[in-house]
Order: sequence, then C-alpha cells, then structure tokens
Amino acid sequence: MMLFKKEREIHNGPKRSSLRWLLGMWVVIGMFACKAPKNITYFRDIPDSVRFAEVNQTIYKTPEIQVDDILQVTIQTLDPAATTMLNQQGQSVPGTAPSVTSAPAPAINGYLVDKDGNISLPLIGKLQVKGKSTDAVRDEIQAKAGAYYKDPVVNVRFANFKVTVLGEVARPSSYIMPNEKVSLLDALGMAGDLTIFGKRENVLLIRDNDGKKEFVRFDLNKSNLFTSPYFYLRQGDVVYVEPNKNKVASTDMQQVKRISIMASVLSLLIVVASRINF
Repeated sequence: MMLFKKEREIHNGPKRSSLRWLLGMWVVIGMFACKAPKNITYFRDIPDSVRFAEVNQTIYKTPEIQVDDILQVTIQTLDPAATTMLNQQGQSVPGTAPSVTSAPAPAINGYLVDKDGNISLPLIGKLQVKGKSTDAVRDEIQAKAGAYYKDPVVNVRFANFKVTVLGEVARPSSYIMPNEKVSLLDALGMAGDLTIFGKRENVLLIRDNDGKKEFVRFDLNKSNLFTSPYFYLRQGDVVYVEPNKNKVASTDMQQVKRISIMASVLSLLIVVASRINF
C-alpha cells in the first residue's frame, strides 16, 4: 500500500509541475495580449462626486474670411424678380462629401474669394471681404443694396467651412460644418467619436495660419481643454487622433506571429500533458 502511494506521488509530481508551468505561461500571455486600455474617459480630473462645476471657457472669436473661402450670399427684397437676380450664385465649386464614399461630392454654389480677397456680386459689384467676419460683410452688402431696394434682408455664411478629422475615429473624413461656431468636440462628434484605440491624451490640431502651420495638442482627459484658445476651430483645420499602444501592438505582425507560435506550443504541451500517466 505504501509502495503504491509512493509510486502515485512520483507519477503525479511531474504532472503537477507541468500544469503549474502551463498555468503560469497562460497568465504571462494574458498580461501582454489582453492588457486593458487606459485613459479612455474624458475629463478625468472632474471627480464623479462633483454635481456642479464651472470652467472659464475661452472666448469665442468669429472666424475671418480667407482667400479661397466660398460664401453663400442671399438678398431678399420686396421685388421677386430682383431677388432672383441678386441671388444668382457666382460659381459652382466642387464640394467635399461628409463621409468616405466613392461617389463624387456635390458642387457648392457660392462666391469664391479670389486671390486678392474679393468677391463679385450682381449689381453691387466687387467687394473686399478678406480678413472680415461674415457679419461685417453682411452689413456692408446690406448698406449697398439699400441704395437700390427698400429694407433688403441679407444673409452671409460660409459654404465651405470644412474641418478634417483623421486617425482613430469612427468615421475619418472631411466635414462641411453647418455653422461657424464649431468646437473640437463638435468635430469629433461628427466623426463618430474616438475609437477605443484613440489616444485621448494626445489629440493633434493642425492649422494653417497665414501660410504657416500651427500644431497644438489637446488632452481630452482634462477639463482645461475648454480654456484653450484653439478649442473653437477655424475653416480648414485638421484634427488627428493618434493610435495608442494597444492599436500599434494589434497591428504588429511580429507580435501576432509570436503569440500564435506560443499558443500552438502551449496547445501541444497541453495535449502531451493530458496523455501522461493516464
């Protein structure tokens, strides 16, 4: 009886050691292959216990009209014929689709700001608009149209307020914004928000300012995002969301190859261990 017990312990000893080794290897692989992403919550510096908080948000600055912008100008008068004539938009400029599709983008009807910063309107003629806000241009057009028509109603807006969102978002593309007051969060929302692999603490904004490129980085984990003078976007801004380490690791073919080899070896060892001493 004692001899049988000792023989069983001798046979079971290597088996237990093999099982412990296999278990340890699975834990190591799990630590590297299944590491949970961090920093995925926005504004983490605001505690969950806070029910009300105030942040001194940056003051919104109306965007200025630049060369190659496209303006939609509408003038309403009491004379329907005059209204039709005044609202014949100058050019049909190729547009940008709000999503990634193979279909061509629809043309944008409006007045293209030329290299000298001017637009040419029916009856009113050439008007200098570069560096001005749409409100200022509206007032000028209304004053000029008032010399010919009684109480004209004028509206001026950007037809190509385009913002491009790239990187780790659900729908990377260029988007035509419906209004001028567009924040970084608005642009990310239109792009479907960041994916789980987006690096929230290092979102890059690229801006063309008078022929010079400006690069600004945002940390979406912190609420001081709202105090940045770059929180509100301008036409032509590009937002890039960098992939985090988990995305980089998931696309590393060498890493995938190593994990596949380790999994195959472990599977073979499990089969061998299951057949020992049975």
